[in-house]
Amino acid sequence: MHYRPLGRSGIRVSPFALGAMMFSSFGNGDQQEVNRMVSRSLDAGVNLIDTADAYGDSEEMLGRALKGRRDEIVLASKFARPIGDDVNHQGGSRRWIVTAVENSLRRLQTDHLDLYQMHRPDPETDIEDTLSALTDLVHSGKVRAIGSSDMPASEIVEAQWVAERRGLERFRTEQPHYSLLDRTIEREVLPVAQRYGMGTVIWSPLASGMLTGRMRRGKPSDLRRSGMFAALRDERRIDAVEEFIPLAEEAGMSLTHMALAFVIAHPGVTAALIGPRTIEQLNDLLAAAEIRLSDDVLDRIDAIVPPGTGVGRMDQEYNTPPIVSAPLRRRAAHERSAA
Repeated sequence: MHYRPLGRSGIRVSPFALGAMMFSSFGNGDQQEVNRMVSRSLDAGVNLIDTADAYGDSEEMLGRALKGRRDEIVLASKFARPIGDDVNHQGGSRRWIVTAVENSLRRLQTDHLDLYQMHRPDPETDIEDTLSALTDLVHSGKVRAIGSSDMPASEIVEAQWVAERRGLERFRTEQPHYSLLDRTIEREVLPVAQRYGMGTVIWSPLASGMLTGRMRRGKPSDLRRSGMFAALRDERRIDAVEEFIPLAEEAGMSLTHMALAFVIAHPGVTAALIGPRTIEQLNDLLAAAEIRLSDDVLDRIDAIVPPGTGVGRMDQEYNTPPIVSAPLRRRAAHERSAA
């Protein structure tokens, strides 16, 4: 593994990060196999592991798997997505953050997180309040660095400005979605992250399995049948996959390996999350770590899905809430409300 700086945090991480979402009862609930996958990853040089409080019992399983090897890794978790039915067990409020981090530390059996990330933006909470609470966690030693996930470029900039003006800890990382099928973060998110010295850790570089070659036109697929993600049924995405597969074959690699190599080839990308469910999947994914794409292959990829564009979005991606109040989006209604 060739380690990369995680932005200007002073931390160096592997270009592949182990995503632990599948280490759970809804993914792979076999603790022994999870232990083997964690050990295999660390032995291969992976030193960044990412989970979240919203991933079922992932934190508990990961905590057990890390016994005796905690100090070898950069451990990241996330907060903000809803946990249970309590309306306050979510978001970026101080009330929830101080509770959420204690819960994550307990489940992970550790006294600190190397990276604590806001899983999704919270438009109902002032970003200053969120950064203030996270700053206190850094000062207490429970968190080493903080980051965001799926945050629009404009909100990344706002958070950076607030941190500077108020003397607060700033987001050191961003975790966006990026893949051969969705390159829209190349327009603003990646340039903004580079400008502020933020590391980026990419989620779902294989587009939830679509870039494994398991979903083909006219062929049955467990992905298509699952109905989990509407984006997987987008015919434009299938068209692109059908063009990528022969390109990967001509380049002498699998589509999976080409997709991973593409993501980590961007100078604004620090690491790509791989989320295996089995040891066999892990071994295949790790084999892509040393692949480098030629300029010719990258040019041909650009011709299929041009830079800064995409063919459909993942259902899990964050969408900025629409303006539903009529006076805020209709001139006449605004004038009546001001009269």
